[in-house]
Amino acid sequence: MSNRSNDIIDIEPNQRAENLKAVGWVSYILHLIVAVAAVVPSAQPSILLLLVALVIDLVKRGDAEGTWQASHFSWRIRSVIWAGILYVVTSPLWLLFFVPGWIAWGIISLWFLYRIIRGMLAMSNGKAIDA
Repeated sequence: MSNRSNDIIDIEPNQRAENLKAVGWVSYILHLIVAVAAVVPSAQPSILLLLVALVIDLVKRGDAEGTWQASHFSWRIRSVIWAGILYVVTSPLWLLFFVPGWIAWGIISLWFLYRIIRGMLAMSNGKAIDA
């Protein structure tokens, strides 16, 4: 015998997760544009795109609580924060030595691109992303 209120509780987080897919896709695509441009020479979109995606994720993160989408919001936020920290920490390499700076930023950009693609694939399959 099924309890109707339990069925509603089970459906509600799933519906919220589905409703957040559009927000997730917008955020992932903005991240993807920035990540691809970071590894393609002379293609530099504005960091504004990344900041817009980060703000979207920070604002909508609470709506995803209790759903599989929550992991995606955390994943994207952590990806941006870690990439930002790594870029700042390695930025002196650009001032002192061009080639090591270029290599460091190339590796960071490829790591960021990997995280975005991995997240997009998991979300397209309707699965949480594991840290």
